[in-house]
Amino acid sequence: MDALSPMHLVLDETGHVIHAGPTMQKLRPDSPMAGRRFLEIFEMSRPRAVSSMPALLASAGMKLHLRLRDEPRTPLKAVLVPLAGEGAEAQGALVNFSFGISILDAIQTYTLHSGDFAPTDLTIEMLYLIEAKTAAMEASRTLNLRLQGAKIAAEEQAYTDTLTGLKNRRAMDHILSRLVRTGQDFALMHLDLDWFKQVNDSHGHAAGDYVLQHVARLMVDETRGGDTVARIGGDEFVLLFHNLTRRARIEEIAARLIQRLEAPISFEGVTCRVSCSMGTTLSTFYDQPRAEQLLADADSALYASKKAGRAQHRFFIPDDPPQTP
Repeated sequence: MDALSPMHLVLDETGHVIHAGPTMQKLRPDSPMAGRRFLEIFEMSRPRAVSSMPALLASAGMKLHLRLRDEPRTPLKAVLVPLAGEGAEAQGALVNFSFGISILDAIQTYTLHSGDFAPTDLTIEMLYLIEAKTAAMEASRTLNLRLQGAKIAAEEQAYTDTLTGLKNRRAMDHILSRLVRTGQDFALMHLDLDWFKQVNDSHGHAAGDYVLQHVARLMVDETRGGDTVARIGGDEFVLLFHNLTRRARIEEIAARLIQRLEAPISFEGVTCRVSCSMGTTLSTFYDQPRAEQLLADADSALYASKKAGRAQHRFFIPDDPPQTP
């Protein structure tokens, strides 16, 4: 019987346990069930009016809903079958149990395994299915996380200039379009390095790359965290100053950039010298700003800076500029 139904109890005619199956006893390993009254071990929830052995026998064949009285109060399902005892009136019972839907909690609580259930018990197959499903879901979750990480990395790479770590032209176009679409006020500065070609020609492309990285760090240092700094070409950069259209403040940033960029840059024993020319336009110059027009006007102001002698900053001059503080 222990092999066929390891979750069973045998009761005598008084309702005392005279034998407990091995799995049932595992539920209370430190408190033998044999010798104790069935109704002292379990609390009946259905049917409720069961407080004696005769009432328990009257529920024969019904699905019993009960739980252990002490902690952990694991819910159980059971069915009772009467057993003939000694004497005409004497009658015991066999009660067979199952965990029902609480099987997973029970396995974790009591550290049960397949050997604690009858070989034909479908619980084992269900456990295998749950374990397989859990493993499959975990594998799927891991794969999804890897794919999401790869997607984020690919998107980040697609929007990043690999040499300087700045935003690239694609990212700048995307951000500029969003600023125009949402109607935010901003300034667009087009910056081009002066005398950068001489660095490449005189000291090689490694020196040129180093200078570009140095310039990128300076521009990030001179801008705010919410601003956009992008390298859009060889030695061309675009700076987007979000929610900033005060000319005096932009002039300060431009002057500081020129001053810092004109400082000599040492690379492997040689000194590299560059400066920058800049042109800026403001979103407030336009009734309906367009990205292409903003870039063209900033480029026009940049050309005016270079024509005036380089290492300078100019604002684009619209035909009818609004009053900007």
